[in-house]
Amino acid sequence: MSGRVEQGQATRQQIVVVATDLFARHGYEGTSIEAVLAASEVSRGALYHHFASKEALFEAVLERVEQGIAKRIVAAASVGPDAVGRLRAGCLAWLRIAEDPTAQQIALIDAPSVVGWQKWREIDGRHAFGLLKGALAAVAAEGRIRPELVEVLAHMLLAALLELALVIARADKPRAALKTGEAAVDELLQRLVAPA
Repeated sequence: MSGRVEQGQATRQQIVVVATDLFARHGYEGTSIEAVLAASEVSRGALYHHFASKEALFEAVLERVEQGIAKRIVAAASVGPDAVGRLRAGCLAWLRIAEDPTAQQIALIDAPSVVGWQKWREIDGRHAFGLLKGALAAVAAEGRIRPELVEVLAHMLLAALLELALVIARADKPRAALKTGEAAVDELLQRLVAPA
């Protein structure tokens, strides 16, 4: 029985990996279930056993992409000397991650329209947004911002970072836009968490 469970998990993982690549390259609308079936070499029944619809498959892909983003942010933020340094490192890591075509297409462009704003925020809340709130709570614990503002500041900072990521992604010179964006994030954070 455990062999069947492992095989099922392997099939599910294979479908998600293949779909991630296709959604990243062609977008949600440009990726058909038939393309996923052909590339993953699984039957329609196997796919629908794991995912009730194309949207459900996309949601699993989004969850996987968000997990990867969160891991990369945690790794970057872990080198910060204090809560503010970790917040800064995590924010800058997000801007660099947003250059990744997979993160751009799946997490920034398609996610809001495919799964809806509320579900997108729920998934992001378990990953990158959750990290942002945690980082701001740590900054508040150091007395650098008021604790009662953590939630609203997290939403404000997330909005700024998402918009900046889209500006960088669409820039004619993305490297120059990233450099300017990093400077802007530094300036914003210095003003946000300036010592009293």
